[in-house]
Amino acid sequence: MNESEWTYARAGVDIDRKSQAISALVGRLRYRRTGRGRMIELPGQFTGLMDMGDHILTLATDGVGTKLLVAEALAKWDTVGIDCMAMNVNDTICVGAEPIAFVDYIALDEPRPEVTEQIGIGLDRAAEMANVDLVGGEIAVLPEMVRGLDLSGTALGLLDKERMVTGAEVQEGDAIIGLLSSGVHSNGMTLARKVLAAANVSLHDEVDGLDRSVGMELLTPTEIYVRDVLRVVGSVKVTGMVDVTGGGLKNFVRLRKGLEYRITDPIEPQPIFKVLQRLGRITDQEMYRTFNMGMGFGIVLRPEGVEEALSLLKGRAQLVGRVVKGSGCGIPGLKVHYDTY
Repeated sequence: MNESEWTYARAGVDIDRKSQAISALVGRLRYRRTGRGRMIELPGQFTGLMDMGDHILTLATDGVGTKLLVAEALAKWDTVGIDCMAMNVNDTICVGAEPIAFVDYIALDEPRPEVTEQIGIGLDRAAEMANVDLVGGEIAVLPEMVRGLDLSGTALGLLDKERMVTGAEVQEGDAIIGLLSSGVHSNGMTLARKVLAAANVSLHDEVDGLDRSVGMELLTPTEIYVRDVLRVVGSVKVTGMVDVTGGGLKNFVRLRKGLEYRITDPIEPQPIFKVLQRLGRITDQEMYRTFNMGMGFGIVLRPEGVEEALSLLKGRAQLVGRVVKGSGCGIPGLKVHYDTY
């Protein structure tokens, strides 16, 4: 790597090491519940699954990450609640489940009612967007452990068992539809911030190619795909779904193995990605495994359902590729390819 080129690992987030840390933790989780509500063990899923007979309950948990540092710098907290909800409900729908309830967790160094009120505005808006009840939460004041504020949450989903989408039915010839992202969402923010700082670009600065300050661009809330995706799942044969979050395009590798998820017509990335790539001299391979690059969610489906699905998505998605013989996922036109998640 050229010393002038930025990577996520150089910024402090090593995705490979993170995967090792996850494996180390999961390797120690051996106990399995007896009785009703036992876990359904399916590798590669974006949410936990619990067997309730004819129905399945799902649990997904995630946080907003260092996007909160951007909110702090701009003193703008009314959108990060949307990010918190989106990170969880978008994972929930990957198996076809409908998110029904949510709890949030806020850890902060001192009580800040003016900030938590603004976070509540975003959470309430997101609950409406996802049709979810916010049934509870927790605010912890931890001055010896937390510097600033951290925000995370957990979503509960409900699914009829026979309608579960696991990725096991994906086959050669299936089509891939990409749903447009709203921007950077809530992944890769550490790399974005480090690139800007190294280039002496303030979050308050306006940069060529953007219509507003770079900080406001980064704060664009994560798109919530719940209503759109559930509408498609209820109308056409969907075989696999991917929330394009941490790991970027590599998330497709979590679906059925022994196939290649080939992106031949990628969505045009928003200008913010081009700004970050230019300033950080970041390779395409690194960009597409760190950021969503304009595609926030992927749907794999039978080709005969593409026209109807795109009609339901009303210009918010496009056909981006197909499933072929091979392995991994990639964009041949950019010489981008990943074999493992």
